[in-house]
Amino acid sequence: TPELQPWRSPRRSPRPSVTAALPTWTEMGYINALRLAGDLSHMASFFVLLFKIHTNKSVAGISLKTQELYVLVFIARYLDLFWNRLSVYNTIMKIIFIILSVLIVYVIRFGTPQKTTYASDQDNFPHHWLVLPCALLGVLINQDYTSAFEMLWAFSIYLEAVAIIPQLHMVQKHGEVENLTSHYIFLLGLYRVFYLFNWVYRYMTEEGYWQMIVWVAGGIQTIIYADFFYNYVKSKQKNLYQPVQITLPV
Repeated sequence: TPELQPWRSPRRSPRPSVTAALPTWTEMGYINALRLAGDLSHMASFFVLLFKIHTNKSVAGISLKTQELYVLVFIARYLDLFWNRLSVYNTIMKIIFIILSVLIVYVIRFGTPQKTTYASDQDNFPHHWLVLPCALLGVLINQDYTSAFEMLWAFSIYLEAVAIIPQLHMVQKHGEVENLTSHYIFLLGLYRVFYLFNWVYRYMTEEGYWQMIVWVAGGIQTIIYADFFYNYVKSKQKNLYQPVQITLPV
């Protein structure tokens, strides 16, 4: 989640540090209702996916490639966990995202009996064609060309915008999305929508707030989800528990 990082606008004053054992809302990272809703939606997507994997004993319909891309996103973005503790909330969320994303990949690869249900023949999007351009963009377009971490941060923002593509490609090949998997994808997209509104709110209310890399990448990510949202809402209006019939332009 981009807002779990330091604000990089040179026009913005530093955040206050945590000074008490019980953090105030300000010390939790300038949190507001929109950001909190986005973070909770993102967190819920993890638990919905883990619930599906545990209860169904299956990872059918889940893209390992997308999950591995998310691991790469979180590790690249949250390397500063070792030296940059902005707030208790910030630190806890970073740790949770890394642990849960790694756990999902581990279960898909090594879980029993889950690993036997993974459909590698359907999960065949060439994801290296997503990683390489994002890595190049991270080097060429970032907010501090003297910092390797800033390049990794920018890379993670670009990669998160497209990390869902292998999952959507897999959905397209199968022709439908199982109920819990559809909720997982929807919650991931919903988190981004909440963040878009959060960015608009912050731009209108906070002097000097400027995050063009995050805004553009987030906008692209939302567009990628748009067709799925349409099919999800259309299907769930008929029956909340039915699979989502879908043909995605991926």
